[in-house]
Amino acid sequence: METLTSRGRAIRLAATALGLAVLLAGTVWGTDDHFPFGPFRMYSTSNPPNSPAPDTRVEGVDSTGAVVDLGERATGIRRAEIEGQQGRYAADPELLTEVADAYAERHPDAAELVEVRIVIRWHGIRDGRPTGRWTDETVVSWKADR
Repeated sequence: METLTSRGRAIRLAATALGLAVLLAGTVWGTDDHFPFGPFRMYSTSNPPNSPAPDTRVEGVDSTGAVVDLGERATGIRRAEIEGQQGRYAADPELLTEVADAYAERHPDAAELVEVRIVIRWHGIRDGRPTGRWTDETVVSWKADR
């Protein structure tokens, strides 16, 4: 086994110091987008013990009036992608046509979607435990022009 030279040791120490400096800077000033060098707040925070817990979903209404679950299996779009872009969808509901198009592409024989909406189900929480009660809130809705 060869021993590490002074130059090799200095390079490894410098690389380690640089990595630690970037990690520390990301932790102090970073956002989730800087992961793995920024904090991943999704797992480091929690809701207060008596605040309702949100559960976001996307659903559609087809031309027959049936409500259709527009989850990942139906559209290929992950829920996290919808939640991450929720502000954009709220500012421009027309963007939900992308979800309708993805559904139509995967289900060519299905009835056409006439509405797509982002719905948050607020699960009741009391003392950190689910109450079994919930309410739905439609936060964004797009309706097709007929």
